[in-house]
Amino acid sequence: MFDHAFLAQLAQDEDRWSETTLQQSLARMPERSGPFMTTSSEPIERLYTPLDTAALDYARDIGFPGEYPFTRGAHPTMHRGRLWTMRMFAGFGSAEETNARFKYLLAEGQTGLSVAFDLPTLYGYDSDAPETLGEFGKCGVAISSLADMEVLLDGLPLDQITTSMTINSPAAPVWAMYIVAAEKRGIPRDKLGGTLQNDILKEYIAQKEFIFPPRPSMRLVTDTIEFGMREMPRWNTISISGYHIREAGSTAAQELAFTLADGFEYVRWAVERGLPVDAFAPRLSFFFNAHNDFFEEIAKYRAARRIWARTLREQFGAQSDLSWRLRFHTQTAGASLTAQQPEINVVRVALQALAAVLGGTQSLHTNSLDEALALPSEHAAHTALRTQQIIAHESGVTNTVDPLGGSYFVEALTDRLERDALRMFAQIESLGGVIPAIEAGYFQREIADSAARYQREIELGQRTVVGVNEYVERQPINVPILKMDPDGERRQMARLERVRRERDSAAVAARLGALSEAAAGRANLMPYLIDAVSAYATLQEMMDVLRGVFGIYQEPVIL
Repeated sequence: MFDHAFLAQLAQDEDRWSETTLQQSLARMPERSGPFMTTSSEPIERLYTPLDTAALDYARDIGFPGEYPFTRGAHPTMHRGRLWTMRMFAGFGSAEETNARFKYLLAEGQTGLSVAFDLPTLYGYDSDAPETLGEFGKCGVAISSLADMEVLLDGLPLDQITTSMTINSPAAPVWAMYIVAAEKRGIPRDKLGGTLQNDILKEYIAQKEFIFPPRPSMRLVTDTIEFGMREMPRWNTISISGYHIREAGSTAAQELAFTLADGFEYVRWAVERGLPVDAFAPRLSFFFNAHNDFFEEIAKYRAARRIWARTLREQFGAQSDLSWRLRFHTQTAGASLTAQQPEINVVRVALQALAAVLGGTQSLHTNSLDEALALPSEHAAHTALRTQQIIAHESGVTNTVDPLGGSYFVEALTDRLERDALRMFAQIESLGGVIPAIEAGYFQREIADSAARYQREIELGQRTVVGVNEYVERQPINVPILKMDPDGERRQMARLERVRRERDSAAVAARLGALSEAAAGRANLMPYLIDAVSAYATLQEMMDVLRGVFGIYQEPVIL
């Protein structure tokens, strides 16, 4: 970005500064003992200058917001035109309890819904299955049938807000429940907006809530992409999720590279299905973590937009700028929260949220201060939402687009993260692609190594975690913890029993049979799932049909 004469003179000036001004200062006041490094354990230089960004070409690498390669933002005016969607992750206990939390958050200024499901639902079991004993509603809301979904969505303005659902292996049947529940209220499917997480690849890589082997799982994901493309133009059919990869212990560069590699794999499968890339790629969205290192996180988001744009255009031949444009939701880092001194988590969350906003997020969830202890209480969720609102309306950071663009440090970090990601893409390709790399344990080993290094740095005192290994207090924790309705589980079981008793059993059996035949063939399964849901087939009944056809996956031992 600079002419050679300027850079040569600058290099001389920097050498002079280093030998004189800097050395005199160090002699008087030595620097703190290092290491100076990012949260990802990458070294940080003392100073960044135009010499660190000399290889950048402004038009090629940075450009303008809303234009290729989108480094400075997905939209021309970013948050000056529209603030991000404030979407607090919510779900616990019964559908009634979660519905009440949704209504409370909307009344307090939240602008979108985000649904967390409990473990039985995430693994495709009904709430009364023997395998689920003791897990009802603990990490999210329990959904076993259309009747539960109808209660969950009761009274919510589904045609005016968007809904994100964090569900992966059973994503297709749960989405079918949402569609049918909305249509029964007179809201057509093409008017529904939202996001299905539906990112099965990261389950094998990090979160481990897989059910079927990778290839039939990818067939289900591709079915949802095709169905959404044809019938639900306002719905993002996948939220390709780096969040859980980061929570498992990856570095920022690994989160970036593994997430984008998964995204490219979904594009490959859809293209091989025969879908035109520009017809579905604009509805693929991303979900990133916002961890503690302020500048590294901002650079990660900027690099993600640039890599996605370049790859979609140059490798997949996408012609539409809507296909090139990466949009993403962000959640602050749950793994960074501490049970010790939980009130200081509010500060961590504020800094992480600020990084997400400065990085150009389209949607944001701020974690609550008590989440290292339990699901968020109403008061804690309220504080977390207000944190976003202060950033949006009081901080001034939304008044200009990409305010850190041009920072020598941020541009150098953005460039380095892109190089790291490209190196990891090459490693994945050398193993035969994403699925062979999963089966070979590549991702799992890389993340485990990074997590172990991070923990070792804390234990050796090379990394300070306030309240954990420095500034420790011995005061008892005094934070109110969420208490679920003790009657919620009984209501859920009674509703499930009533559904089974009152539905047309012959119709359920016929539609599950049709689903089984379709799964054994090549048809898109979404219409069959919608038919089964409409007859009040339960989640487990549908998933058991697919388990019977696809089998279940046993992860190989990773050494």
